[in-house]
Amino acid sequence: MKQSVQESEFIRQKKPALKKLLARLSGQYPYVSILAEDSRAKLYEVSRKNTTVSEDGILSNRGCVVRVSDGKHYTEYSFNQISEENLDEVCDGVAEAAALSEGVLPDGFEESEYALLSEEPLVFDGSTEYETDPEALGDDVILEQLRAVRDKGLAVSGKLLNCGVRCNYQKYSKLFLSKERELTQNVLWMTGSMVLAAARGDEIKDYFRGYSNLGGAEVLRQMAGEVEECANITLELLDSQPMIPGEYDCVCTPEVTGMIVHEAFGHGVEMDMFVKKRAQAEQFVGEYVASELVTMHDGAAAGRETATWFFDDEGTRAGDTVVIEKGILKQGLCDLQAAQALRTKPTGNGRRESYKRKAYTRMTNTFFEGGNSTKEEMIASISYGFLLENASSGMEDPKNWGIQCMVNVAREIRDGRLTGRVFSPIVLTGYVPDLLKSITMMSGEVTMDGGGFCGKGYKEWVKVSAGGPYIKARIRLG
Repeated sequence: MKQSVQESEFIRQKKPALKKLLARLSGQYPYVSILAEDSRAKLYEVSRKNTTVSEDGILSNRGCVVRVSDGKHYTEYSFNQISEENLDEVCDGVAEAAALSEGVLPDGFEESEYALLSEEPLVFDGSTEYETDPEALGDDVILEQLRAVRDKGLAVSGKLLNCGVRCNYQKYSKLFLSKERELTQNVLWMTGSMVLAAARGDEIKDYFRGYSNLGGAEVLRQMAGEVEECANITLELLDSQPMIPGEYDCVCTPEVTGMIVHEAFGHGVEMDMFVKKRAQAEQFVGEYVASELVTMHDGAAAGRETATWFFDDEGTRAGDTVVIEKGILKQGLCDLQAAQALRTKPTGNGRRESYKRKAYTRMTNTFFEGGNSTKEEMIASISYGFLLENASSGMEDPKNWGIQCMVNVAREIRDGRLTGRVFSPIVLTGYVPDLLKSITMMSGEVTMDGGGFCGKGYKEWVKVSAGGPYIKARIRLG
């Protein structure tokens, strides 16, 4: 039976003081908003030799950030102590932060001015659901289940050097206050992963599989049911061959599709990159950038995965943005500041790593819609090529629209059938529009994976989800 995530005690207790702070600051500034967050997160890891439980330092946060405007400029001030007794201290901190921002630009630079934000009145309180609360389950039970998965994997073969199993969860509450809005949300997600390594002589191969859900510890059951399959694929990789570089017809599993979606049109359509002239996508809005089969979405309300929530960190309701529609680039994603600079509407993608960090335009649930083909039809259509599985990592160049992704498994296809030969590892590269325009088939099923994080450059980590259907495309491999 599913239950709803409850509001944190910290948020509940601090709400009266935060409302008084809002009233105080609203007498001094024409725009004021406050975001309060309380997040608890834990990480569990079990391997052949080690067992660890730790608080997740990035995801565990408790504090607030105030945003104010004088009518032209915006200032933010973050703090982690709030009570009715220290409101003067917080107000003084906001005033000092606003004063520091005056006259700081060097010669030759012009100040950007931003109009006052206009908000529709809204009161909202929402929570996600779960089956098993990991906090209630407890550390000992979670570790016991992870050890059982590890032992089940290692028992498959003596060639397995290790079966590392891990999981983590985040349970958070957020409160957004402004003159027109009072929004509360309570969310729980949990992820897991297995990393297996096998050896034959001096050769070592490894295999990774991730798990995720917008929910709780029920994800552990899925891991237990698939560890033997993962162990057997790891052993299979001992017979893999290096890839011969070239362009091939490929079928991508949904996780590989998701990596392509995230990297190809991820940061490249984050519109704060448009403001800085760092993304080529800005020049192609309204043009074909992909096959007519391709429709791409992003939005916290577009799917149900680890990047699902009800409003972003600037008080904008979660949305479902159609980025590409039947091959045509329709629009990008934007936070409030980028929306103001570009004179467009925010899409609900303003996200912070924590209350201590700036809000940036960030992806959420990013995926391709499905098509009308099947995986079997795609494989049957290929004279020679590969079925690509097990995406591991990727990167992109938004300025030049290049993409480079790592895939761990490529299964050879010859005359419409899998031959049983496996190649590993594989580097997938290319020019984004060329790759996406080469898509000729898409399956009906759409699968999302939310095990990963995404950084803005080398920092500012937030949870993201990506996915899509099986696709057939012409891809450069090496």
